[in-house]
Amino acid sequence: MDFSARYVALGDSFTEGVGDDDPTRPNGVRGWADVVARQLAHSNEDFGYANLAIRGRKLRQIMAEQVDAAVALKPTLVTMYAGANDILRPKIDIDSLMEDYDAGIAKLSATGATVVLFTGFDARGSKVFSTMRGRTAIYNELLREIAENHGALLVDYWRFDEYYDVRMWAQDRMHMSTAGHVNMAQRVLDVLEHEHVLEVPELAPLPTLNRSEAIRANARWVREFAGPWVVRRVRGTSSGDGLSPKYPALIRPV
Repeated sequence: MDFSARYVALGDSFTEGVGDDDPTRPNGVRGWADVVARQLAHSNEDFGYANLAIRGRKLRQIMAEQVDAAVALKPTLVTMYAGANDILRPKIDIDSLMEDYDAGIAKLSATGATVVLFTGFDARGSKVFSTMRGRTAIYNELLREIAENHGALLVDYWRFDEYYDVRMWAQDRMHMSTAGHVNMAQRVLDVLEHEHVLEVPELAPLPTLNRSEAIRANARWVREFAGPWVVRRVRGTSSGDGLSPKYPALIRPV
């Protein structure tokens, strides 16, 4: 497919690139969208890329802050991942939420850009996040309908079994690792039917932990990641507070 010259990525930490650390880049992360943009730019010297995603953003924040900004950039390709931070909240009206999602996608589709959406991941292997499987399944069905109604392409994250490998996840167990991000870039480029020369980094051997080591590892995860995450939600704060988009204007991908 030919996506001309302007790719705009929208969303939360998934699209910002959290988990794929790179201190040389804005906000200290790279991520799958940066990798996709670089691949798309190989065949187009005039290619421009913007990434408006900010970690911690909920769906309605993304619609309010990012959709009109994306439209103003006159995109030819848009990717959108939104809703995970809403699904994890204690209460959620998924039907109402997806009505707003639909309105945002309608705006993006009206630009004539190719729009790419993502289903949510099936976290059945997680003792913590598997409790949200039902919500995510409902979200996915509504999202599939939105994609169909607006002619959007779909990256079906729900069915990507390779993410049951713990090495595809960062230490926080919430975001993809570098390998996970590169794999996602491959998945997106495949949906776009765009040739690429990407290889997922070689994975380290799976750790083997005895019972006491596993208990200590889980305790450390709660202390360093899960606990602070819960505190932010109780206080109504976000890991993205004070952050700006990585690339608010079109740049040549690096």
